[in-house]
Amino acid sequence: MFTGLVEHVGAVIRLDPIGPGVRLTVRSALVTDKTQVGDSIAINGCCLTVTIVGGDELSFEAGSETLSRTNLGKLCVGSGVNLERSLKVGDRLGGHYVTGHIDALGTLDARRDEGEWSFFWFRVPRELTRQMASKGSIAVDGVSLTLVEVEAERFSVALIPHTLAVTTLEKLAVGGIVNIETDVLAKYVQRQLECRD
Repeated sequence: MFTGLVEHVGAVIRLDPIGPGVRLTVRSALVTDKTQVGDSIAINGCCLTVTIVGGDELSFEAGSETLSRTNLGKLCVGSGVNLERSLKVGDRLGGHYVTGHIDALGTLDARRDEGEWSFFWFRVPRELTRQMASKGSIAVDGVSLTLVEVEAERFSVALIPHTLAVTTLEKLAVGGIVNIETDVLAKYVQRQLECRD
């Protein structure tokens, strides 16, 4: 379980083919501190298991399913990635509950920059917007954000300068692909309503 509060933007330094997937190696001195093999870390919001720790480098293994259903399959050496270590019992929850299980890919549909602030519209599959409500929560590439407007196949968020400065979203251009995870509570509500009907 995660909060959607990115701890550090790491850099992809190696992508090694392994079986049907890839071994993804990321450099991040901050996140490697006290991290052990077997720990869970969200990379762009996708929960992966640490398989190797060495100095300021972490390696993960991502299978073909993960690569095809997330934007991790589009990474290259030099790509920046949002990193967050999993919650521990007793940690403060500053964002919202994020599972690290990606629901779908979204596309940046429009971007309006106003000085150091930005306003983004993301296009997503219609079934996901049924789990969204204005002022609710959404995770975009692992970043916990507040929904502003929700339409049939897209939603908007407003980004403050701090969020842009400490995540990969600052460099996101129109057409960019992001990982989307809707609020886990909204999923349960939708499921209960479907069962009742």
